[in-house]
Amino acid sequence: MANDTGTRPRPLAGIRVLELGQLMAGPLAGTYLAYFGAEVIKVEDPAGGDPVRGWRVLDEDGTSLWWRSLGRNKRLVTLDLRTEAGRAEVRRLAATCDVVIENFRPGRMEAWGLGPEDLRQERPGLVYVRVSGFGQDGPYAGRRGFASVCEAVGGLRHVTGHPGEVPVRSNLSLGDSLAAFQAVIGTLLALLGRERDPAARGQVVDVAIAEAVLGVMEAAVSEYDRCGVVREPSGTTITGVVPTDAYPCADGRRVVIGANGDSIFRRLMEVAGRADMAADPRYATNKARLDHQQAIDAAIAAWTSSLPCAEVVAALDEAGVPAGPIQSAADLRHDPHFLARGQMETVDVGGRPVVLPALGPRLCETPGRTDWPGGELGADNATILQQE
Repeated sequence: MANDTGTRPRPLAGIRVLELGQLMAGPLAGTYLAYFGAEVIKVEDPAGGDPVRGWRVLDEDGTSLWWRSLGRNKRLVTLDLRTEAGRAEVRRLAATCDVVIENFRPGRMEAWGLGPEDLRQERPGLVYVRVSGFGQDGPYAGRRGFASVCEAVGGLRHVTGHPGEVPVRSNLSLGDSLAAFQAVIGTLLALLGRERDPAARGQVVDVAIAEAVLGVMEAAVSEYDRCGVVREPSGTTITGVVPTDAYPCADGRRVVIGANGDSIFRRLMEVAGRADMAADPRYATNKARLDHQQAIDAAIAAWTSSLPCAEVVAALDEAGVPAGPIQSAADLRHDPHFLARGQMETVDVGGRPVVLPALGPRLCETPGRTDWPGGELGADNATILQQE
């Protein structure tokens, strides 16, 4: 019998979260918790709300489509935290919550009387999640830390781009997203710890965007510490792995091929019509191929350039060689694989459908889902702020 996943409680049903702050890292953590069933109450400034509401591409009503994604499944209230009345309401709400998420500069919440120790007087088991650029202590704690800055300080920017050129960034807030994932993990760990020991106090989860970036730097620090090797930018390739690159195709598109496994490399070169290279001992191992990267990449590019991207991908797929096209948002929207796996969720905004990408991971029994898109400023004031 098929599972009725549409009506079963989601994993975080019954968990109440108070989200304080704005922009990306903290709010994205709240979005993930809401997607998997938590009741997330987002507090916004009455004077305009979260700035994301007006960022990037705007819908016909003047609201950002990014906000429709980031604000999904959240209950929305407005409070001015600069006033005692607003802070008093936050204290009241926090006393009913399991989790508080905030991403103000370190010290701001304490100055308002809303720090962890303040709020846990009424709610000892409260999980207090703090997201900042550099963490709650240390020499950089007081610095403003947006994703772009933290990606630089955390090392990511140094290894991104082409050798000898100005380091580049992706056109996304990767540092914020990484910090949001850490905040979600920390929240779940703290809730699990509280469940195992109901008498335990709630924990403070201290997430730093720069440290979230540092955490994905693989062995870069260890390589320097032990061997004095500083990992540098490597353009469209990756240091120490051959072949892997974005190769040109006849239709102007590019295909990314990752064939660094020895047997995979042999299959790739046979498909590319270079059985001679597949059998050549000079290319038999990744270590050996490192000395011949230019020749190998030239041979692969000569083959991919003779065919449209789709034919290259199909041939490599049949041969068991990992490959895929570089896809734009337009490609993603209509990708048959993502559509088949339900990765494009349609919601109603102003009487018109809008597609929001689903959020992972995909759970077979109690999956997350988008219940509604990010709503209007103060949409839930009447129901949330007037509750007894």
